[in-house]
Amino acid sequence: MTPRRTKIVATLGPATDSAVAIEKMILAGMDVARLNFSHGDADSHRTKAQLIRQIAAQHGRSVAIMGDLQGPKIRIARFVEGCVQLQTGQRFTLSTSHPAEAGTVDIVAVEYPPLIQACQPGDELLLDDGKIVLQVQHVTNDQVETRVLNAGELSNNKGINRRGGGISAPSLTDKDKQDIILAAELQLDYVAVSFPRYGKDIQHARDLLQAAGSNAWLIAKIERAEAVADDNALDDIVSASDGVMVARGDLGVEIGDARLVGIQKRIIAHARTLNKLVITATQMMESMTHSPVPTRAEVSDVANAVLDHTDAVMLSGESATGRYPVEAVQAMARICLGAEAEPTSGISKHRLGEVFQRCDDTIALSAMYAANHFPGIKAIISLSESGRTPLIMSRIKSTVPIFCFTRHAATFQRSALFRGVYGVNFDASAYSPEHVAPAALQFLTKQNQLQVGDWVVLTQGTHNELSGTNSLQILQVV
Repeated sequence: MTPRRTKIVATLGPATDSAVAIEKMILAGMDVARLNFSHGDADSHRTKAQLIRQIAAQHGRSVAIMGDLQGPKIRIARFVEGCVQLQTGQRFTLSTSHPAEAGTVDIVAVEYPPLIQACQPGDELLLDDGKIVLQVQHVTNDQVETRVLNAGELSNNKGINRRGGGISAPSLTDKDKQDIILAAELQLDYVAVSFPRYGKDIQHARDLLQAAGSNAWLIAKIERAEAVADDNALDDIVSASDGVMVARGDLGVEIGDARLVGIQKRIIAHARTLNKLVITATQMMESMTHSPVPTRAEVSDVANAVLDHTDAVMLSGESATGRYPVEAVQAMARICLGAEAEPTSGISKHRLGEVFQRCDDTIALSAMYAANHFPGIKAIISLSESGRTPLIMSRIKSTVPIFCFTRHAATFQRSALFRGVYGVNFDASAYSPEHVAPAALQFLTKQNQLQVGDWVVLTQGTHNELSGTNSLQILQVV
């Protein structure tokens, strides 16, 4: 059976915290487990990380773990009754001086004082991912007086965005800095940074992570209008990160739903061109929170992201709190395979005119050219230390599976997020140079990935060189 190339990120939560649930998720096709640091405490995250590692190892699977920082979400405070029902046309006030627990149908506290300076009459504020829209009428020293543009229920701690963006807080909060230390302790493979404005926000997070003793890869969540204002702004963030997430909730609120699909495609294209990972996220299978089957629109949404060559598609509430988390993973896996069966999903003319800057890039992209133009090639084996060579390979469309043979646990787990890449625990240093390739071929043959007569591309680095991956062989299984 052709392996699924697009990876699945699934968020763990109350519905999937137990060992039994995690095992079912892994067997259903979860490649990356997301720990949402907006919820749960350090001990609960420790327990989940330990369970994921243990169960994945029992099944011989590489399952990466990503910690998602809460970030500086600007929120209202709380209502006396927990929620209020707002009516179209009524006045509603956001206040920095009102008691945090005393919100009413007329006024609620805001836990971000700079909001006052950021607003002016005529602005539209979007609460709860755009479900409530407020138009600013008047601003005082401690209040933003608004008119409700659409009726609806508003409950505690909902987020605030401004249409068009422009309300910004420092990218890393004190809680985020503590969670970065936790991520290092748990040896997480990825850390997602929420609401970055500039590449320097990602670099700040990287400095803190490395100071804590972690080399986890950083995923920049693209969710501010400023981040997609133009190509330079987007590329600044993408270049500073190891990958990006198209976080369509807040991003869609800030830029408007009409522009979201086009921007999503642009983010995916830029990330791949710059050799970065890309995850497409938010409400991909939202109806499966309550239904055992997805809608046709959700099937189309997932399939289109796959055809745009995203590395991964992500489940949030569907797998964290939904009634059908395992079915959601299974459905997503089925849709990915269906989209990948389209012939165009494996045809690439990408970078044919490019001049390569590095030796390892040259080898990686030469391997992909060979694999895509020699029909006898059934697999690519990349003997890798860091995972960079298989990452570069996976930027090129192909139907040929890429196997990342590595002796490093971090590289093995990290590769679980790379599109079309499959991790293999393999210590090349345990073999003499002439026996490394036969041992690698034998491993895949025993796993029924290869058979006699198949051709294989194998890349590796010679140990006396500093250029990383610097050799390519085309071998036949005998």
